[in-house]
Amino acid sequence: MRSIRAAATGAVTLSLVLAASACGGGSSTGGGSNDSPKTLTYWASNQGASIEIDKKVLQPELDKFEKQTGIEVKLEVVPWSDLLNRILTATTSGQGPDVLNIGNTWSASLQATGALLPWDAQNFSKIGGKDRFVDSALGSTGVPGQDPAAVPLYSMAYALYYNKQIFADAGIAKPPATWAELVADGKKIQAKGKQVLGAEGANVSENIHHIFVFAKQHGADFFTADGKPDFTNPKVVDAVKQYVDLMAKDKAIPAGNAEYAQNQSVSDFAKGKTAMLLWQSASANLKSQGMSEDAYGIAPVPVQSGTPGTGTQVNSMVAGINLAVFKNTDNLDGAAKFVKFMTSDEEQKILNKAYSSIPPVKTAQADAAFTAPANAVLKDTLARSAAALPQVPDESQFETAVGTAVKELFADAAAGRAVTTESVKAKLEKAQQQMPAK
Repeated sequence: MRSIRAAATGAVTLSLVLAASACGGGSSTGGGSNDSPKTLTYWASNQGASIEIDKKVLQPELDKFEKQTGIEVKLEVVPWSDLLNRILTATTSGQGPDVLNIGNTWSASLQATGALLPWDAQNFSKIGGKDRFVDSALGSTGVPGQDPAAVPLYSMAYALYYNKQIFADAGIAKPPATWAELVADGKKIQAKGKQVLGAEGANVSENIHHIFVFAKQHGADFFTADGKPDFTNPKVVDAVKQYVDLMAKDKAIPAGNAEYAQNQSVSDFAKGKTAMLLWQSASANLKSQGMSEDAYGIAPVPVQSGTPGTGTQVNSMVAGINLAVFKNTDNLDGAAKFVKFMTSDEEQKILNKAYSSIPPVKTAQADAAFTAPANAVLKDTLARSAAALPQVPDESQFETAVGTAVKELFADAAAGRAVTTESVKAKLEKAQQQMPAK
């Protein structure tokens, strides 16, 4: 998402196994080692409905940066299916970009490799200071108490998107506030011949995001206080089973969604095939696929009971994208200028509007565009009822191992195989055994 400290060896071994089929060798060179100081390489994550849309969003801004500084930015938009493996491979080989996007949940894992530039007070001063960023975004930039491994770029939260016409046709007056209400509404929706809830069972990252929320709602954590994996905790097992049971028992998630990988559930929702969608900051994605903002509503993700809040009423992870710099870049000054540009008020407004995300920069967040109803739910969720995924060095391995376990459970559900407490626990036990030894 150099040098590797000894404690990270297990993680690195796993990352190399994972990367073997996905990295494709990369297209950038050693932190720009073969490029002039007037060139930067940038790996951007796929935020739009397609890589081409991302290029259309980003390239005009990169051209603007070149005009201001004389520094050309060579852009590669990397699909989510490849991004973490590409980054992990780059941390071990030293062959990577100068600047890159990382999913904010990976910050602590990538920090542990020692490959990323630490954002100490001196480096933050180059981009206007640490206090420009909101606290919730800074909470997902690395291990607490250490200098951040990255700088917040886009902030997001999950919400429940619902099709107003499908709801009206089914006689449903308001979006569900609890999972029990969602399942009950689903029966009314199915009676009208529509699918209920879109999901991406083969998308490892999406799986992790959702089961993290379910675990929080069950009062569970995936790691103990001293950072050891605790995947078979009965509350974790119950949480994972409840999520998979939305397909296996409740039939709210269509069986075919077990094979969905990226953006397919969004496409179904945009086309009116599915009544509801759990997604992070989806408005721009839906617009690009031709869905009018008037056609859907946005509500908080359901909780077990009551209303969203802290503790067991958490209904989103603190989602977002961070901007990191490989510390072996030979153009550190240019990289710092680029980070300053991308986190400037002007660019924060342009980019976060384009992606319907929330600026993590306080002054940009105050713009009227981010106080509209579509963003109100997301901002309120980030402020009141979102929690950061575990900021532990083995977080990326956790995402891969447990996210894959959930993928396999969805496959079982789709094939009609029983999903039981015992089968869920067995998958989580297998995932825990794949974690680096402590």
